[in-house]
This record gives sequence, C-alpha cells and structure tokens, in this order.
Amino acid sequence: MTTGTARSSQPAAAGSPRGASPRLVATRAGWAWVVLSSLAIAAFAVVPYLTASLAELSASGAGVADTYADLPAIVQAAFYAHIVAGGLALVAGPFQFWRGLRDRYRAVHRWIGRGYLAAVAIAGVSGLVIAPFSEAGLAGFVGFGALAVLWLVTAWRAYRAIRARDVANHRAWMMRNFALTYAAVTLRLWLGLLIGLQAIPGDFDFDAAFANAYGVVPFLAWLPNLVVAEWLIRRRGLPSYRIAMGTQAPSAARG
Repeated sequence: MTTGTARSSQPAAAGSPRGASPRLVATRAGWAWVVLSSLAIAAFAVVPYLTASLAELSASGAGVADTYADLPAIVQAAFYAHIVAGGLALVAGPFQFWRGLRDRYRAVHRWIGRGYLAAVAIAGVSGLVIAPFSEAGLAGFVGFGALAVLWLVTAWRAYRAIRARDVANHRAWMMRNFALTYAAVTLRLWLGLLIGLQAIPGDFDFDAAFANAYGVVPFLAWLPNLVVAEWLIRRRGLPSYRIAMGTQAPSAARG
C-alpha cells in the first residue's frame, strides 16, 4: 500500500520528472496504481450486482452469485450491503491519503473520511453475516470473518484517534484499515496468479484450480497487505504496532 503524495526529504535526482527524487517518483507511481486498481475493481465487483439479479448472475456463472442466490433474504441483503458499501470504501479510501486534498481542503477530507468509515462499518458488519456462507467453506468463514473483525476494529481505532486529535495514530490506523479494504483488489490478483500457476503443468481444470485458489485467498487477500502497511507506517515514523513479549498485552508503540 502507499500513503500517496508524501514529500520526500531526499535531494532531487537528475533525470527524474520535475526534479523529483526517485523515491517520490516511486511513491507517485504506487499512488496511481492504488487509485486506478481500486476504481477498476470497485466497478468490476459492484456494477454486475446492480444491473442483474442474483438468479440471473448465477445462471450465467458470474462471480459468486450462485453461492448466495438461494440463501435467505437477510443474507442476500447483507451480501448486497457488503458489495456496495465495500465498493464505496474502495473508491473513497485512496483519496484520504492524498496530501494535497488533506492540506488544502480539510473539510472535504473530513467528509470523505466520515463517508469512508461509515461504508467500512456497513461492509464490515455485513461481511460478518455472509462469512459463514463463503464458497471457501471453513477457510472462508475464518479468513473473511477475521478480515471483517479487523476491518471494524481498525476503523474504530482510527476514528477514536482523530477524535482525540492524535493525528499520527489516526494516520497509522487508517493505513492499516485501507490495507484491509484493498483486499478486494489483492484477492483478485492472488486468484489470477494462483490459477495461472496451476495451468503451467498443462493438464488444467479451471474449476478445480479456482477451488484450490479460493481455499487460500481468504487469508492471502489481506495478511500480506497488513505486513506492507506496517512497514510503510514504520518507514514514515508513525506509531507502529508491536506485540509485547511475555504476559504483557499488545500495545501500540508511541501511543
């Protein structure tokens, strides 16, 4: 993950655009990737469910519609809430890390942030409702269920930090939270990679390959994201989360 257009203290490198340092160029490239991939996956994941019923999508074999098409109405409602709210969070999230917006238009930044956290709350709670019905079975229940819990917890911690005017901790928790939101993107990247690797031997059964891949992505979709987020948090000197040794409870460094 990336926190967007943070300034670099390193001297400008010759040949870089506008005299920017290689680190800043890489940061901007990463920011552009996160924005574009988030918008693309939000459209890809949400639009089909707004243009056709679950029964129609199930008949055409689209997405995971067949998993939820015959479930009770309350589960289907939770599924739609998760898809739509999660898509909104995925679209709004990257712009919370846009320094220009945050510094010049703070009111806009705050309102986007409120909308983002509200979307995460809806998507997280609905994610807990649909996790037991995951196509990945027990792995999906545990993996996606843990993702939903952590999504809600990190959102709450980010909200509490900004209410206490603790900007550093707010930024750190928002980075962790968006790393979980971005699981919507990395889930599909991992699926494509794992299915592609199974096609290498030559004797390829797509349904079996998809089932194998989908059995591990409930964890792969978000665990590496959190590791990268924590690395970025420490690199930027923000309060990092450390697990205390012995019998002490976990605590966040510097707050």
